[in-house]
Amino acid sequence: MNMLFDSLRDWLLAMGTTGALLWIVLKILAVAMPVIVTVAFYVVWERKLIGWMHVRHGPMYVGWGILQAFADVFKLLFKEVIQPSSANKPLFILAPMIALVPALAAWAVVPFDAKLVLSNANAGLLYLLAMTSLGVYGIILAGWASNSKYAFLGAMRAASQVVSYEIAMGFALVGVLMAAGSLNITDIVVAQSGNAGPFEWFWLPLLPLFVVYFVSGVAETNRAPFDVVEGESEIVAGHMVEYSGSQFSLFFLAEYANMILVSFLTALFFLGGWLSPLQGWITADVSPWVDWIWKGGWPWLLMKVFFFASLFIWFRASFPRYRYDQIMRLGWKVFIPITIAWIFATALLVYFGMFEAGQ
Repeated sequence: MNMLFDSLRDWLLAMGTTGALLWIVLKILAVAMPVIVTVAFYVVWERKLIGWMHVRHGPMYVGWGILQAFADVFKLLFKEVIQPSSANKPLFILAPMIALVPALAAWAVVPFDAKLVLSNANAGLLYLLAMTSLGVYGIILAGWASNSKYAFLGAMRAASQVVSYEIAMGFALVGVLMAAGSLNITDIVVAQSGNAGPFEWFWLPLLPLFVVYFVSGVAETNRAPFDVVEGESEIVAGHMVEYSGSQFSLFFLAEYANMILVSFLTALFFLGGWLSPLQGWITADVSPWVDWIWKGGWPWLLMKVFFFASLFIWFRASFPRYRYDQIMRLGWKVFIPITIAWIFATALLVYFGMFEAGQ
């Protein structure tokens, strides 16, 4: 497989500038298309799982429910895009794209296996923080350009909420960086390898940071119970209230792509990514089709991601929505002090050799 990709790359790069551009476009599509398809199936899984939790069926007619999300997308794409007469039209059109592009661009540095990553950047962690912070600008622009009080109020809530929880997520990643001794995401996963299986992973020594990171990720993506940004009983659909058709679908896609991204990053940073929970306990060589069970591989990463993605759905089905002041208090008075305290604790653990940084 690697030889096939290498020969394709060499052939395209031999064509000069046009070939180089084609190679870049192919790499972008190789990441963007699976993410978009995954979002569609994730929406189906969300509706089915919430249905089961509510003791009902969920989608069950369009392709036995499996193709329901695709039907919804086609419906949205063919609906009329209505723009408010008093909206700022250039910004109104631009806002959904500004929300979506960082959500897809962040995937460039996410490794799926030890050698399966689009860009194995040494500063991958910094790039991720930058990309995930940019999405809020699309939400702010959407709220302002719509010229609607509901949309503007939703955008202001989103801005303050995302900025607040971005700090807690950033501090949680500082602990991961100190423990791993690297900003490279592949190196962070490799630093969790060893002979003690899941007890080598960072979830145990960095448990408070693990919990803070994932819950902050739920708040960052404006999902229940932190979805005051689009609280239906208060401000209708928040910043998306004036959007319809394909523009609404871009916001929808960005939100779910970010949810899947947070699930991936939590698995990579705290649960050993593609590493097997049986690592070090079984060392047999049977067949490449079986060896991944104890040697690790992308199926383990996908299983961990599926678990975290399902937690998003469980939270939505189970918990009532927080009041806005409660969300702010949780972020500023609980999560940020916990992360700062555990950064100092992690520094002591590294200093006294509890972590062998970068190994």
